[in-house]
Amino acid sequence: MSFNIALSGLAAAKKDLDVTANNIANVSTIGFKESRAEFADVYASSLFTNSKTKSGDGVTTAQVAQQFHQGSLKFTNNALDLAITGPGFFVTSTGLDSNELTFTRAGAFKLNSENFIVDSNGNYLQTYPVNKDGSSAAINLTTTKGMQIPETAGIPQMSGQVKMSMNLPASATPKTVNNFDINDPITYNHSTSVTIYDSLGESHVQTTYFVKDDTAPTTNPNRWATFTAVDGKKINAVTPTAALTPATGGTAHIGSYVNFDSSGVYVAPTPVDVTFEVLGTPGAGAIDAGPNQAQMLKLRLDGPTQFSAGFEVTSLEQDGLTVGRLTGVEIGADGLVKATYSNGSSEPLGRVAMARFRNEQGLTQIGNTSWKQSLDSGEPLAGEGDSGTFGTINSAALEQANVDLTTELVDLISAQRNFQANSRALEVNQTLSQTILQIR
Repeated sequence: MSFNIALSGLAAAKKDLDVTANNIANVSTIGFKESRAEFADVYASSLFTNSKTKSGDGVTTAQVAQQFHQGSLKFTNNALDLAITGPGFFVTSTGLDSNELTFTRAGAFKLNSENFIVDSNGNYLQTYPVNKDGSSAAINLTTTKGMQIPETAGIPQMSGQVKMSMNLPASATPKTVNNFDINDPITYNHSTSVTIYDSLGESHVQTTYFVKDDTAPTTNPNRWATFTAVDGKKINAVTPTAALTPATGGTAHIGSYVNFDSSGVYVAPTPVDVTFEVLGTPGAGAIDAGPNQAQMLKLRLDGPTQFSAGFEVTSLEQDGLTVGRLTGVEIGADGLVKATYSNGSSEPLGRVAMARFRNEQGLTQIGNTSWKQSLDSGEPLAGEGDSGTFGTINSAALEQANVDLTTELVDLISAQRNFQANSRALEVNQTLSQTILQIR
């Protein structure tokens, strides 16, 4: 019996050595989780056994339990390198149409030949679909799919509104509105321009002209007239239309009034927006807009002032976009993946799927730093980064192995001593047996 006890001790010490050696071997493996050999004593008795004098029957390996505590982060320059700070796993699948999901903490992702995000083994990173505002459309592992980074250009967006704010100098010299001519700077006081875009992303220059009105110096001493041109061509206001029809070569140019009170505060017109048919059918007083022959542009004066200061444009923006090229991919702490384009736009592509388990140690290890669910682990619970009990996702970072090399080296020495001690016990048992056999 003592031989069997010593042999079980040797087997346990060898198992401890194997587990420790495996931990040391994977000290540089991204997302690796160390294991710990857990042992239990062997004890067998019967109805006729005196438990007070029973010595036991050795030791057995109860479990090689993985330890899922957090590993340290290593920061990189690759936005597709992902690391989780806190609970949770990345979800991957073996194919685009596969329902076989695996779970990992190793976030060394990259693009394959078809621009899908995959890990080092070609498994596809799973993401949730999102709405246009970036909110998750569904948080369910049955709705996840592989993430493909687009190579196409960002879709152009035609301009629909120009929003500006400025100060019109109170000391400006009034001019005769009917003499306004976009080609004669003497006929207007100030102007400002902005680039707008048609439906194809083609750029056009929209210019707004300001003329201080001298037609009613007593009743309206703080009134200005505004006119608009695109690419140097006069564009008439559609709504609201004001009685501004100055003859320029016999052609009317309809604009709008801007009124201030005696304190220089903007009071009219109402509504604020002035709409122009900027790009439309050629020959109808508009610029050729290509396939879209009905582009309307709203000019919004956002709190203009008339103070005793110089002409100053304090804000000027428009909502159109030209064609853009993919310039980068950004991944937020909540896992939202956005494609950014050279025209300044960004588009949400999806959200990195995460999962967690009630019993992580019940997961089935399948190698390549991946696990599968089992009866012991329970069903995966779907979630998203930085929400609830799920950890945050760090882009351009990798989670290193959670192995403490110093501790493992000490454990290695301890396991070696245990092996030697059990070997010595086996040797002593052999000596005792030999001594007994030699008794005469």
